[in-house]
Amino acid sequence: MSNIHQILMPQNILYGTNSFAGVGRQAASLGSKAMIISDPVMEQIGHVSLCRNYLERAGLSHASYTGVNTEPTDLHVQEALEICTGEACDVIVALGGGSAIDAAKAVAVLMSNGGHIREYVGNKKRFQQKPLPLVAIPTTAGTGSEMTKVTVIIDTANDVKMMLSQPELLPAAAIVDPLLTVSCPPSVTAATGVDALCHAVEAYISRRAQPVTDMMAFRAIELIAGNLLQAYRQGDDIEARSHMALAAMLAGAAFSNASVTLVHGMSRPIGALFHVPHGVSNAMLLPAVLEFTRESAAERLAAIGRHILPDGAGLSDSELADSLIAQIKRLCLDLNIPNMQIWGIDEAAFQRSLAKMAQDALDSGSPGNNPRVPTHQEIVELYRVSYAYDFS
Repeated sequence: MSNIHQILMPQNILYGTNSFAGVGRQAASLGSKAMIISDPVMEQIGHVSLCRNYLERAGLSHASYTGVNTEPTDLHVQEALEICTGEACDVIVALGGGSAIDAAKAVAVLMSNGGHIREYVGNKKRFQQKPLPLVAIPTTAGTGSEMTKVTVIIDTANDVKMMLSQPELLPAAAIVDPLLTVSCPPSVTAATGVDALCHAVEAYISRRAQPVTDMMAFRAIELIAGNLLQAYRQGDDIEARSHMALAAMLAGAAFSNASVTLVHGMSRPIGALFHVPHGVSNAMLLPAVLEFTRESAAERLAAIGRHILPDGAGLSDSELADSLIAQIKRLCLDLNIPNMQIWGIDEAAFQRSLAKMAQDALDSGSPGNNPRVPTHQEIVELYRVSYAYDFS
């Protein structure tokens, strides 16, 4: 194995309370007309209007698309792309959760490279031209998309989540302001927080982990363990929100450079077929997948447990791995994470979709980074276990 590693992150990163106010300066350094891509909630609560004001103060004209109202689809991308092209925008500002940021990434690369986003899946086609510069501003603490060279877009023609990973998808700048996450309801705080935990744990146990991503993932796990429940229970706790925003940012950088593993590979098909939000579908799968992976990742899981479990001293690696998984299950219980049955996924439809979901998961490539690489049938069985999983 090569000892040469690469770390890719946005060129500029602003983080901390009130850093959102810097969006005008950042965008003005990258272009002269901004395209805001956001969602209806951000429009409704006034964040999009505030963004427009910041841009205008910096002397930038702007256009906007606020239609990313679900997981991002190729239709959202096409609608935003048409506005961006028609308005001749030369810099993009993404404001929202991972859905808005992922859609904006796709628009940024297609503005300069053309075609449909599905043409670039699996690196069948590479982005040859530089994208429009993108300023990514997350309003949730979870996806970490502001830090990654990854986008996930639903192909509506084929009911599949397309995962693309190329350096051109990396934002030019990230602005991480924890004050923007205060508006998140508890359910979104829980789902996105567990999503960040998945990013960090998967990056740490990934076959592609490296020393720098290990440090980022480890610190992210520590911050999430100490702050997610508090942010969930008391949404106006700025200190907890700040720690979670930092954790999500670190976890995003970690998995972008080390890759996610089996949880994300299995999660995407659930979102594509049954329209479960990404963070929720990850949380539904995390404990069962860790149990499946445990024997092949005991040493790394134990290292996490040794660091964050108060009663971990003196336990063996095997015991620590078990204790960590039990702690994650308790966290999911405390956050009221539902299984797929409770969420309302029809069992008959779920059973009919198992073979396709397992194949789509394998095709994404993420399961191949798992310490224990699953077969198609093992993924099918894991889906079955997860459907009515008992977190208690």
